[in-house]
Amino acid sequence: MSQTVLTASWAAAPDAAGSGVPAGGAWAARIPPLAPGVFRVRPLLFEATASYLQRLAGAYRLTLPQLLDGSGITVHGHGTSPAAGLCLTPGAAHRIAVLGRIPLAHLTRALPHLTHHRRSGPGPAAAYWKPLEAEHQPVAACALCTWHHSRGVTGMAWVHRPWHRLVCPRHQQAAPGPRLTSTLHTWAVPELITAHHAHQRLKRHPQAASAWMTARAVTTRWYDHQQHLTGRWQHRLGRLVAGNTHLGRAGTASAVLLARDLVTYPETVALARTLATLPHTRRTRTGDLLGVIAHRLKLDTLTPTTSDPLTVYLTHARP
Repeated sequence: MSQTVLTASWAAAPDAAGSGVPAGGAWAARIPPLAPGVFRVRPLLFEATASYLQRLAGAYRLTLPQLLDGSGITVHGHGTSPAAGLCLTPGAAHRIAVLGRIPLAHLTRALPHLTHHRRSGPGPAAAYWKPLEAEHQPVAACALCTWHHSRGVTGMAWVHRPWHRLVCPRHQQAAPGPRLTSTLHTWAVPELITAHHAHQRLKRHPQAASAWMTARAVTTRWYDHQQHLTGRWQHRLGRLVAGNTHLGRAGTASAVLLARDLVTYPETVALARTLATLPHTRRTRTGDLLGVIAHRLKLDTLTPTTSDPLTVYLTHARP
């Protein structure tokens, strides 16, 4: 497959007076029918823009620069996933929608950072690389989901994972951070799938997002300082490492750090659900609340210090 295929796709697309410039809204409203040699590449939900474009290029057996150049899209800057993100102008997004045979509205819903430009109409077709801070970098997507969406061309994709989705329940895979270039198999830790389903129920609560942020900060602190749940977490980490030998070879970071969010996931969900449903009255004593939390975490007792983030939240920050 070569770049000549791209030229054929533009010939099939609607234009204005034969100039090759799309009429207002034409790219979004009229996706041309499939033609021989032109592929329909479906986006993953929450997929990074650069990841989708890379998979689209792979379907045509092109590199990403070749795809953008052949599509008439001017690239500004340099970068690679996951350390950098690619942002398209509306004109470029319209062209990618046509080339990928995906309605623009669907592509926009699936790719959360497809474009930050709010101008109407196609306009100039351009793409901009921008570096991403570690907390905003995408993570590896489920390999089997990616194979299914990539026509068997690749199993590698990057997604901006939302706060309520850490594990793929269908294929039992997860990537807790951007430093992992391949997913972890979670079949040996069935409580992670149970936690995933509890997490989906949690997100319907009006306080879910804030409770999750607080719970994650608490369990991260406990994990890093080896407090309260250390024995349980060490056992869970051992099962994850046994089923994912590549976890010990992921660069210079240790498996203890790389798998932290996954190891603490069941307790983070349980704590978040508890915090979201605590009584709002201040009359309830902190000791009583800690008793409830200990029960939910399946602990006999829970006696955090006054500087522990959970104690601080219960005594000062709780709404």
